[in-house]
Amino acid sequence: MRTENTHYKLGGHLPGLDGVRGLAILMVMVLHLVGRSTPYTSAQRLVVKAAGFGVLGVDLFFVLSGFLITGLLLDAKGRPHYFRNFYARRTLRIFPLYYFVLVLLFIALPRFANLLPGLQQAERHQAWLWSYTSNFYIAAKSSWQALAYVSHFWSLAIEEHFYLLWPLIVFSVRRETLERICVGVVAGGLALRVVLSLVGVSDLSISVLTPCRIDTLCVGGLLAAVARREGGAPLLMRRPLQVALALGSVILALSAWCAMAKIGLPVLHQVRDTFYGLFFGALSLVSLGPRSNPIARVFQSRLLMFFGKYSYGLYVYHGVLPWYFLENGTEARLDALLGNHWLTIASKATIGVGVSVFVAVLSYQLLEKRFLALKRFFEVREVPAEITVREPAAAIAPAALDRAPGIAGRADG
Repeated sequence: MRTENTHYKLGGHLPGLDGVRGLAILMVMVLHLVGRSTPYTSAQRLVVKAAGFGVLGVDLFFVLSGFLITGLLLDAKGRPHYFRNFYARRTLRIFPLYYFVLVLLFIALPRFANLLPGLQQAERHQAWLWSYTSNFYIAAKSSWQALAYVSHFWSLAIEEHFYLLWPLIVFSVRRETLERICVGVVAGGLALRVVLSLVGVSDLSISVLTPCRIDTLCVGGLLAAVARREGGAPLLMRRPLQVALALGSVILALSAWCAMAKIGLPVLHQVRDTFYGLFFGALSLVSLGPRSNPIARVFQSRLLMFFGKYSYGLYVYHGVLPWYFLENGTEARLDALLGNHWLTIASKATIGVGVSVFVAVLSYQLLEKRFLALKRFFEVREVPAEITVREPAAAIAPAALDRAPGIAGRADG
């Protein structure tokens, strides 16, 4: 096969990762807008159960976040204003929308309307939200109702904890050491989940605690660190689809065993969660392939990239709607209007997605863009390094990284 020099510039825009982010937010929206529906038939129960797997969209967000943030930090290491630029850019991307919603729900809205019971409950404990510690409160109560309407902010809290700590670690150690740290965190996170599960801690509490979820972020971090080895990018891109299929087969085998044998569930469920993270890491690499690759082409489609672009706003806003639908009796009203529960499920999902997209796009244009424009004052001035390797021509697309984490939006805005 003919070979040529291929440049892998570790900075820039990768459309495939926008598509990965788009898939992740669609999975989470399906979880909340379909997975919380009341099923009346066996077929509806099957659909609702399948929608429940949308919770894995958060794992996909975490892997992508670890991959992108670690890459950005490694590229910025050794350059002026390493910490200032990173924290300023993250603040401009994340805080304006997050705190705008808190102000809207807990300061502005009570002045004009009586809050529904679920939102009143969240209002009484809003300090956990302002301090990005909502995941610890939910874990302590082992209930999503503890912070109704904003319970989905638990994942934003975990990402914020990652942003606070990870830059210091990346700055303090060599890349090779960082790889070992990532492997250690993945193994340690699995061990911690297993121990907590065996001593009787609820699955919900385990799923929202930062130490139990940081391993998924470090799967992405490990991939970013390996990509910056000499020859690391082509190594990762050699057979990502085959790796993803192999990991998917392991996940299916574990799931089948758990469903049939029901032996060792506290351990096997946590092992499976680790394999989910590894699978999503491989899937993210698949998205970076050339457009001649049909799977990569799906991730680079306009539809997924659209949802990826507005994923942060979609995530923040959409999670409010299922609680409103529940307390407002929306399903019963739609059933009475439409006379068909299938239509009710579809209509509720359509309304939820439509409203979320409208609000997210409006928010991005009127609010978020104003703050994102300020990122120009905190740019890394130097041109990212390039690695030249020998690789089969047209084997993979340039592996450039510039987007910010899935849930928290794009790194460059």
